[in-house]
Amino acid sequence: MAEFVVYMLYAEKHHKFYRGYTSNLIERFKWHNKLSKKGFTKNYRPWKVVYVEFFTTKSKAMEHEKFLKTGVGRTWVNEHLIMD
Repeated sequence: MAEFVVYMLYAEKHHKFYRGYTSNLIERFKWHNKLSKKGFTKNYRPWKVVYVEFFTTKSKAMEHEKFLKTGVGRTWVNEHLIMD
């Protein structure tokens, strides 16, 4: 059973991506779009979920999130998640 989710959000108006991981995607998404009073995601609302991948361990989720933040990971995002 998958317990952790690596996700990417996209702010269309600002052409910004956000990468993260969580054990509760629905609550985390609400936090990014409505509840947060400070931080990066507050400045670029509204966000939409454009990518999710499920993992059974926190360490694997963290590893994949870190990959998506590298140059190679960003290239993968640009090639596979083209936002019009």
